[in-house]
Amino acid sequence: MAEVIALDTADPLFAADRAAAFDWLCRLGDATLILGHRLSEWCGKGPALEEDIALANVSLDLIGHTEMWLALAGEVEGKSRSADDLAFLRDAMKFRNPLLVELPNRDMALTTMRQFLFDAWHYEMLDALTDSRSARVAEIAAKALKEVSYHLERSQDLVIRLGDGTKESHARMQDALERLWPYSGELFAADHVDEAMAEAGLGPDPAHLRAPWRALVEATLAEATLALPETSADVHHGGKTGRHTEHLGFLLAEMQFLQRAYPGAEW
Repeated sequence: MAEVIALDTADPLFAADRAAAFDWLCRLGDATLILGHRLSEWCGKGPALEEDIALANVSLDLIGHTEMWLALAGEVEGKSRSADDLAFLRDAMKFRNPLLVELPNRDMALTTMRQFLFDAWHYEMLDALTDSRSARVAEIAAKALKEVSYHLERSQDLVIRLGDGTKESHARMQDALERLWPYSGELFAADHVDEAMAEAGLGPDPAHLRAPWRALVEATLAEATLALPETSADVHHGGKTGRHTEHLGFLLAEMQFLQRAYPGAEW
């Protein structure tokens, strides 16, 4: 029988709806885990040495954030599951990341544009979480925010340079934006999990992050000479509730292979 861990009821996080809090923390950790893994696929394949190293560093930062969120999720769940257990021993339908982060890298244009759209949301989310009533959540958010500030500065600069660059780089960035835009609305979609966390003062209503995110995105795209898509941003939803694209299964097959083949293996 799994060991039951005593909960820290002094922190409001542990007094909230337990199932909702676990799901919510997995959403935060899964988003950074899956995007971190996607970025790691560029390691050794970047277009320039400096960019190759930068992508690997951002990937490592996101994996570090994952470890903090999923470790806390495991505590809240109270079933002795570690961050590694949650990362490597869950099936695809149990993952709670937005669809945007599981899409294949395709090329540097799509990778860069996705990173910017995510970074802009990630910054607003972490900034809001620093005001969480949970000291544990606020502490993790404050630590991650320092690194994400750099991520955002970097991806925003790249979007401007590539969008306002050559004819080919401009066309590729516009194409990437058109492809990704229909997935961006899921970042701000709220359901009973988000509502429970907002009511408990643990996290923001995701919809409240949309206006500052959009203002930054529009200003950056204008400087990059890129046009805001006319299509809706709210076309593809489902990742936050476990309905994923076919791409996540292939990603997890590679990411989880070692732990699935050799349970309990350690370096």
